[in-house]
Amino acid sequence: MEPFEEEVRSQGYRVIAGMDEAGRGPLAGPVVAAAVVLSSAVTLSGIDDSKRLSVEQRQKIYPLILKQAEAVGVGIIGVKELDRLNILQASLKAMELAVENLPLAPDFLLIDGIHTINLPLAQQAIPKGDQRCQSIAAASIVAKVTRDRLMLAYHKEYPQYNFARHKGYGTKEHLQAIRQHGCCPIHRQSFKPIYQLSLL
Repeated sequence: MEPFEEEVRSQGYRVIAGMDEAGRGPLAGPVVAAAVVLSSAVTLSGIDDSKRLSVEQRQKIYPLILKQAEAVGVGIIGVKELDRLNILQASLKAMELAVENLPLAPDFLLIDGIHTINLPLAQQAIPKGDQRCQSIAAASIVAKVTRDRLMLAYHKEYPQYNFARHKGYGTKEHLQAIRQHGCCPIHRQSFKPIYQLSLL
């Protein structure tokens, strides 16, 4: 990991939140963002971009992040609002909510990707930040675990789609289930595969 947090602290900032989201690609379910503030003394062993960790690794490090972080905030945008906004704007709004839900007000944001968010805070977008910055990687894990747990709950409500396995992504199994059962209330109607299947 690169010392982004230390560089920002050297500029006089004190409460630095790393930010990431999970769930931009799936055909179903919400988009979830997280903001994580880590103190300069914290180094989390084994932390990485959530996509490069196994389910077991994420589940192991998730409680450590919650325990060792100075603050954690989560923002969730549901399917109806996501369809109304579009997925990029929904992702950015989820990040805004994650900041607002932090119990500690940040003075600087480190954000995964190429976009900053519409809040009056100093911020820096970092491409591939979830692989390069510890606090962003921590946020990616919190967002991913949170979203996966939401999809497990939706699996109990809509078991015919097997959300427990694919978490709403457009797998062959998921697309076949949509053809067989139609869409359910958490399918993203603005996404082309769902729109096309709904026309069949």
